[in-house]
Amino acid sequence: MRVRFAVVFAITLFMFSGGLQISAQSSPAEQQVTVDLAAPAHPLPHFWDEMFGSGRAILSLRSSYRHDLRAVKQVTDMRYVRFHGILMDEVGVYSEDAKGNPVYNFSYVDQIYDGLLKNGVKPFVELSFMPKDLSSNPAALHAFWYKPNVAPPKDWNKWADFIKAFTQHLVDRYGINEVSTWYFEVWNEPNLDFWVGNPKQETYFKLYDVTAKAIKSVSPRLRVGGPATAQAAWVGTFIRHCEENHIPLDFVSSHVYGNDSAENVFHTNEVIPRDKMVCRAVGKVHDEILASSMPHLPLIWSEFNASYMNEPNVTDSTYMGPWMADTIRQCDGKVNMMSYWTFSDVFEEQGVIKQPFYGGFGLIAEDGIPKPAFNAFALLHKLGDERIENKADDVLVTKRKDGTVVLAVWNLVNPGDTGAVKTVALKLEGKPALHEATIYRVDDSHGDPMPAYKRMGSPRYPTQKQIEELIEAAKLPAPKREAVSGTLRITLPVNGLAVVELH
Repeated sequence: MRVRFAVVFAITLFMFSGGLQISAQSSPAEQQVTVDLAAPAHPLPHFWDEMFGSGRAILSLRSSYRHDLRAVKQVTDMRYVRFHGILMDEVGVYSEDAKGNPVYNFSYVDQIYDGLLKNGVKPFVELSFMPKDLSSNPAALHAFWYKPNVAPPKDWNKWADFIKAFTQHLVDRYGINEVSTWYFEVWNEPNLDFWVGNPKQETYFKLYDVTAKAIKSVSPRLRVGGPATAQAAWVGTFIRHCEENHIPLDFVSSHVYGNDSAENVFHTNEVIPRDKMVCRAVGKVHDEILASSMPHLPLIWSEFNASYMNEPNVTDSTYMGPWMADTIRQCDGKVNMMSYWTFSDVFEEQGVIKQPFYGGFGLIAEDGIPKPAFNAFALLHKLGDERIENKADDVLVTKRKDGTVVLAVWNLVNPGDTGAVKTVALKLEGKPALHEATIYRVDDSHGDPMPAYKRMGSPRYPTQKQIEELIEAAKLPAPKREAVSGTLRITLPVNGLAVVELH
C-alpha cells in the first residue's frame, strides 16, 4: 500500500431517504430492467470476500484486532488475511550476535499466526520488511509511522537462509498440509517507495528469485508469487523474467485503488472514474497473464479499495455499498481473489487513531463500530454462487445452490457528483412460481452510524454509552418481506444498496 496521508474532508453527504416497495403502478421516471431468471448462468465464486488486508503483523496480537477479525469472519467467507511487517524488528524474528551470526526468534510469529488460525483464518504471508541487522541501509526507513526498513539485504545468502529457516519453522509448527494452503507473497509495492533497491525492478527481481527458491527448497508444495506491485505494474515483464530464468511462480499479485490516476496505471491522459479504475486495472493484468507463457496463473489482487487516501465521504460512507456491488459486477471472471484493504481500523500507518471516523480503510471503525461497508459486505455475502446473465449496470442477478434467486440493486453516485433517488422496476421473467421478496438494505437510514454520530456532535472520544449507541445504530434492521407479482420496484436513495432474496 502506498503512503496514505490523513486527509480529512469537511464534505457532508446529503442523502435522500427512500424505500423499497412492490406495486402495480408505474412511473415515467422508473428505470426498466428485464430480469430473465432462466437466462444462461456461470459460476460466481465469492472472490471479493475470501481475503482481507489489515494493519501490520504486530497489531494482530491486540484483542481489538481479533474482535474485528471475528466480526468480519462471521458475515463473510473470510479465509485469508494479509498484512505488512511479519519480518520487522518489532516482531523480533531476526537479529545478529556480536560476531554477525544470525539469531532467529519465532515466538511472536507463532503468536500472530496462532491467533489467525484459531479464528479460522489463514495467513497470506507478505514477506516484509527488512530487519535492521540484515539491511544494506539501516537508515532506509519508509514514511509510515512505524518506520519499516525498505532496503535490500546486505547479504543475499543470509537473506536466503533466513527465509528458508522462517518457512521451515512454519512447516514444522503447522504441518506441510496446512502451510501448503497458504500463500507466500514477496514484499509489498516494490515499484514505489517500499523498495529502495537500485535499479528498482532488477533488484526486486533478484529479491524474488532468492526468496522463491528458498521457499521451494523447504517444499515444492508451497505457493509463492509476486510482484505485489502498486498500480498494476511490472506483471508482464515479471512473468517473462520467471519463465526465462526458471524461477518458481505460483500466482501473480498486484494492487490498485479507485482514485489511482490513469497516468500511473495505464500511462494515458484519461480521466477514469473511481468506480471504473479497479476492475479496469484488474482486466489489464488479467489480459497480460493470458498473453504470457503462463496463461493459467491465478491472479490475486492483494490490495484494493475505493481510495488510498483518508476520505470520510468514501470509506466511512454508504458509497462503499454500491461501489463494492459494482466492483463485483465488473471484476467477475477476471480475478481469483481480491483483498479489500482493510477489514479493521486497528491500523497505524499514519499514527495512532485520533477519532472514530477519519476515512480509515477498515470495515469496522475504532471501538468496534461497524461502518456501512461492513454491512454492505454482509449483504453481498448473501449473493449466490451462480451469476445469471443480465445487461444492466446496476443489477446483479445470482442463484444459490438451493435455487434461491438473490439480486443486488444499487444507486451509485461518485463523491462530488450530483445524484437523486431512483426507482428500478425489475420485470421478473422465467420463474413464475416466485411469491415473496426478502429485502435487505444499506443506506443512510439502514446500517449507517454516521447520522447518529453527527447528532452527538461528532465526539473525538465517544463515551462508552455513545459507543454502545453507535454500535446499535450501525446494526441492520430486520429485512422487509413483500409479495411478488411480476414486477419488483425498488426505490433507492443516493448510494443505497438493496439485496433481495426471491422465494
